[in-house]
Amino acid sequence: MFEKLAELSRKYEEVIGKLTTEEVLKDSDLLIKYGKEEADLKPYHKLYLTYLLTKKDLEDLKHLKNEESETDLLEEIEDEIVLTQLKLESLEEEAKVLLLPKDPQDDRGVIMEIRAAAGGEEAALFAANLFRMYSNYALIKGWKIALLSSHPTGLGGFKEIIFSIEGNSVFHYLRFESGVHRVQRVPETEASGRIHTSTATVAVMAEAEEAEISIKQEDLRIDVFNASGHGGQNVQKNETAIRITHIPSGIVVSCQDERSQLQNKEQAMKILRAKLMEEEQNRIAKEEAAQRKAQVGWGDRSEKIRTYNYPQNRVTDHRIGLTLYNLPEIMNGDLGELIHSLRVNYDQKRRERVG
Repeated sequence: MFEKLAELSRKYEEVIGKLTTEEVLKDSDLLIKYGKEEADLKPYHKLYLTYLLTKKDLEDLKHLKNEESETDLLEEIEDEIVLTQLKLESLEEEAKVLLLPKDPQDDRGVIMEIRAAAGGEEAALFAANLFRMYSNYALIKGWKIALLSSHPTGLGGFKEIIFSIEGNSVFHYLRFESGVHRVQRVPETEASGRIHTSTATVAVMAEAEEAEISIKQEDLRIDVFNASGHGGQNVQKNETAIRITHIPSGIVVSCQDERSQLQNKEQAMKILRAKLMEEEQNRIAKEEAAQRKAQVGWGDRSEKIRTYNYPQNRVTDHRIGLTLYNLPEIMNGDLGELIHSLRVNYDQKRRERVG
């Protein structure tokens, strides 16, 4: 296991060396290529160095124990040995998880779809809050976000909003956000100060390449209509909005936010490919029961995954029983602890499954 880590650590040092060469610095494509390799290999290198240092500490402590004769110091050294051995065991478990086969989809960008569910206008406002939360998280991670389709409400909420996020390992971080998100708070529209419970659904779909999903032209029904803005304003004279129906699956996608019919069609096809790939992934997951057990809320839009309780400043993820009391920070995009905890839980279950 640590032999494999040593190999990956050496590869990391080779890549670091290449990144400083004149040939790579002058070639943007090579710079991007080796930059990505450096980012992918860095966790292995860091863990291997920590392992080597901890192993050296243990050897030094054992050597010191053999040379020490004073009772009090011996007890202190023995305690340090026990702690260092426990740290080594922990590093071994961490290495086992890190060396698990990587999901090829983890490196992909995603298409996210947020829909207001139960709660009327308050649910639509919550959908807008979730969009802002994920947008801020994307900014923190240095990712690029692009709006694909939206159906806003008069008070600033969204009945539905679909957007893409592109960057390094986006699906790796966001894959567990699919499901029902519940909010408990006093709505802006509530005069009596009574707490309401509303919900919004989130779907996270890995982006699909055109070559991966075969879509026959004869399987599509394409309708063109006038795009309109908020409250019927800014109605365009030209028919630029697109609605695409995939007849075999019954999936319907519409886009009207772009200025041209061609751009809207391209965006709609992008969403359709992601939806079709998600449908296929869910079918495979349901057939593979053992794999299904190792997943956390995988793609199930009907599963209540998280509650945002404003009066108690509390966010609870129901899948892993994690409760945090920093709701404002989370709603501003500070999702690091939540997402890390979900990832650790998922990787531990994968490790148990593969033995």
